[in-house]
Amino acid sequence: MWYNNILETIGNTPLVRLNRVTKSLKGTVLAKIETTNPGNSIKDRMALKMIQDAEAAGHLRPGGTIIEGTSGNTGMGLAIVAAIRGYRCVFTTTDKQSKEKIDALRAFGAEVIVCPTHVAPDDPRSYYSVSSRLEKEIPNAWKPNQYDNLSNAQAHYEQTGPEIWAQTEGSITHLVVGVGTGGTISGSTRYLKEQNPNIQIWGIDSYGSVFKKYKDTGIFDKNEIYPYITEGIGEDFLPKNVDFSLIDLFEKVTDKDAALMTRDLARKEGIFAGNSAGAAVAGLLQLGNRLKPSDVVVVIFHDHGSRYMGKMYNDDWLRERGFLKEEKLTAKSILERRERQQMITADVDQSISETFKAMKSLHISQIPVTQKGMVIGKVTESDILHALLENQSLRSSPVASIVTTPFPFVDLNTPIDNISSLINKDVQAVLVEDEAGQINIITQYDIINAISGI
Repeated sequence: MWYNNILETIGNTPLVRLNRVTKSLKGTVLAKIETTNPGNSIKDRMALKMIQDAEAAGHLRPGGTIIEGTSGNTGMGLAIVAAIRGYRCVFTTTDKQSKEKIDALRAFGAEVIVCPTHVAPDDPRSYYSVSSRLEKEIPNAWKPNQYDNLSNAQAHYEQTGPEIWAQTEGSITHLVVGVGTGGTISGSTRYLKEQNPNIQIWGIDSYGSVFKKYKDTGIFDKNEIYPYITEGIGEDFLPKNVDFSLIDLFEKVTDKDAALMTRDLARKEGIFAGNSAGAAVAGLLQLGNRLKPSDVVVVIFHDHGSRYMGKMYNDDWLRERGFLKEEKLTAKSILERRERQQMITADVDQSISETFKAMKSLHISQIPVTQKGMVIGKVTESDILHALLENQSLRSSPVASIVTTPFPFVDLNTPIDNISSLINKDVQAVLVEDEAGQINIITQYDIINAISGI
């Protein structure tokens, strides 16, 4: 079997159970993995639907130009459809969006205009206003307007909702969705509530967005609006695609919690998803006490992690914003990161041959030498090799005859940089006394292990 073009591969995305990040929750939590769409996001669905409906209505004609304000994913979907159907694309976006998203749009031949984030929607510099101006200036242009174009929600009514219902065999009790344009949550919900009006719909919002307060109070409060980092969810206006009557509640999630959960999805579930997926799961955890063991929760994973490599998946970016705790590794933390182990030593009266056999059986290349329980020196494989090359009869001699200067001692609070500076080709380890008074050895391997987290 084959497809006639890439557009026929849109939809029918998998539903995957989450296990580790949701282990504290009752019930079953399933992720709807929209990254398997050709543009790696759920926006492919509504991009195709909006273009189809515009063509049918005569709004988009052959050789036309598609102009849209987009955070990246909708633009990607539109660009893919445009590539197949022969349209030109001009997109406006904000300087908040990741470089990866902008580069991806340009890869499909789209022209991208980057506009400032921290301006009002009606400001002539905003990406909404710039796209509207270009629609008027460019001949044969059409602006999908994903926020107010109800073909957006209709795509999910026709596709996403029915897929979820079929994949859960009608057992879904909760749908959790990060809300941006509102098309995904409103369209999917309209279908699902027609099947079972008791399904709970939880919308995930960001601090700095107006959705939650408007749902709770009916008041559009401009004081709720302020800059935030999380991409793909929240707005500073009310899109027509957000049907508040269908959404049971909104939950706000901080930028930090959204970013860290996004990383956890990759590290603990093996799912390389975008920022809105992290926000949705973080919001679900905040609402977790509302769940029962019999519940079946579906969470929409909108897009792919590759679009956030310079942000949520970049340690330096996270540290700059205070999202990632800067942990200074010390001798103590190195010991805590490895399994507890007893330090192997050789007594001064032990023969060189016995010492080498012990080192070989334990797969170690150096060993502290003790006298009456006190560390008085060390012996390495090189020390033994050099001694035997000079005089093989030394095999039965006490190891004390070839002992060298002991490994340096450090205290528990010695930083890893200082420990590393002590280790070289002549000094392969350091010693540290732990809080229980036991002597421990820290090798170069332990340092590498602690740094890499392996």
